[in-house]
Amino acid sequence: MSEHPSAPAGDTPAEESPRRATELFLAHRELLFGVVYNMLGSVADTEDVLQETWLSWTARGAGAPLKEVANPRAYLVRIAVNHALARRAVISRRRETYVGPWLPEPLVADEAADAGDPALRTESVSLAMLVVLESLTPLERAVFVLGDVFGYAHREIAEIIGRTPAAVRQLAHRARAHVHARRPRYTAHPRVRREATERFVRAALGGDIAALMEILAPDVTVWTDGGGRRRQAGLRPVHGRDKAVRLLTSYAARRTPRDLEIRHRRVNGDDAAVLFEGEAPYAVMVMDLTPEGDRVSGVYIVTNPDKLHHVRADGAAEDPRPPTC
Repeated sequence: MSEHPSAPAGDTPAEESPRRATELFLAHRELLFGVVYNMLGSVADTEDVLQETWLSWTARGAGAPLKEVANPRAYLVRIAVNHALARRAVISRRRETYVGPWLPEPLVADEAADAGDPALRTESVSLAMLVVLESLTPLERAVFVLGDVFGYAHREIAEIIGRTPAAVRQLAHRARAHVHARRPRYTAHPRVRREATERFVRAALGGDIAALMEILAPDVTVWTDGGGRRRQAGLRPVHGRDKAVRLLTSYAARRTPRDLEIRHRRVNGDDAAVLFEGEAPYAVMVMDLTPEGDRVSGVYIVTNPDKLHHVRADGAAEDPRPPTC
């Protein structure tokens, strides 16, 4: 396809620029969503940033011919990343009043539904990795996401964030060392992950203490994010197998399996469980495994309704995005 196609019959040159701006933005929207979501961990904030990116992009198109933008993809990524960095300050202030542990907003898909919503097809790291990325500085996280997740070279990242390649190399080194120290590089086999997930969910919701003691690692940590909206959500992460078992069995005592329907979904690319109360999503449960893959080392439970409103019982995900153009 030509980089700058001529205007369709009937279009004036003044109409061609907005049309071309829309085409270019939509062509790169999935990439932009992936980059920004991995920087922010929030679908709602990602959509706001994409809206800001769209407004900046169309303003650019109105103020100067788009043909002067040699690389629209790089230009759009630079706009989106800088808007996302600015959004981090807003998110940080919001976290100061957040009740209990904060977890990223999960991207939930049925195994057969990944080809639908671009938000679910996007390149995304696991929920556990997003938790680790929260401990990086905004610039370190941007460099890690662009380099380690999306494969940008240091020189390209330097142009995007307005730093020298040497500064980017330092940021990348610090970010990578921090991430690998907190999360060793390994990938459990999908079948092993699925089996461990199913075993854990049965034991947790059934209140089976013996089964939980068997599958949970001694140093397991359980995060429950209810945002102050769910009474049973803990106000801080729970560390250690004994405390985790007490927390999970007390939860099961209040909500029997008959109250909730369990549906297995893929969450940020990993097998997980979504609990429904009728047709309404009640919780997303994601498990992180030990390097051996035989025990659960981390449990992430999101029950905050604000982070689950786009999840539907039929396996599809409502598109939470307002029209951007």
